[in-house]
Amino acid sequence: MNTPMLTIGGRTFRSRLIVGTGKYADFEIMKKAHEASGADLVTVAVRRVNLSDRSRGSMLDHIDLTKMTLLPNTAACYTAEEAVRTARLGREATGSNLVKLEVIGDQKTLFPDVEGLLAATKILVKEGFVVMPYTSDDLVTAKRLADAGAACVMPLGAPIGSGLGIQNFTTLRLILEEIRDIPVIVDAGVGVPSDACIAMEMGCDGVLMNTAIAGSPDPVKMAAAMRQAVEAGRLAYEAGRIPKKLYASASSPLEGVVR
Repeated sequence: MNTPMLTIGGRTFRSRLIVGTGKYADFEIMKKAHEASGADLVTVAVRRVNLSDRSRGSMLDHIDLTKMTLLPNTAACYTAEEAVRTARLGREATGSNLVKLEVIGDQKTLFPDVEGLLAATKILVKEGFVVMPYTSDDLVTAKRLADAGAACVMPLGAPIGSGLGIQNFTTLRLILEEIRDIPVIVDAGVGVPSDACIAMEMGCDGVLMNTAIAGSPDPVKMAAAMRQAVEAGRLAYEAGRIPKKLYASASSPLEGVVR
């Protein structure tokens, strides 16, 4: 199908599904799941991976960097200062100016600290980073991040790892209506392929997930299912849905009916 590719900060990706690297039983399963997902952008937590001394071995040895682009992230950072420092370490170690920016504000829900997130975004944009911020599903925050130079906005669908799916369709619709110049990517909360498909049908430009795949009893099959769901949802969005109606509408025309 001739469908536009995902463009973030001037970089183009074939797949609109972004995957992670945590929670897999082993690296071999992770590698197979990545292949099945069709993703070409994979996020890696800078603070949890040995990025500098490759002689000691790392999960990066199990990522096909000829097919996938690394997206360092600032997971487990609770202040803007921590996140900025971690982003700099990630760029130094990988040579990539991409960063999935996380500034966590609450340990129980892992909701973002939007004040710290905005501050870190402004700093990193000035330093030449392509900033992809994980944020709350809030229109005002999304606008401020876009104005600060974020390459996309990544509102949560539900708490990280919860598998609850999109919980607030109204706020997500508002973000999609107002944020036009940069991609909107659902980050966190997807549990099953239908969650991903719905996000794409609504007009989201992509979906980022980890637990929904890695936590499945069969991550490889789930990765394949998520790939198909994202592709189907995007095609449906581009095709356009029929209007909803209260009453029936005959599929066969009444003109020319033999009486």
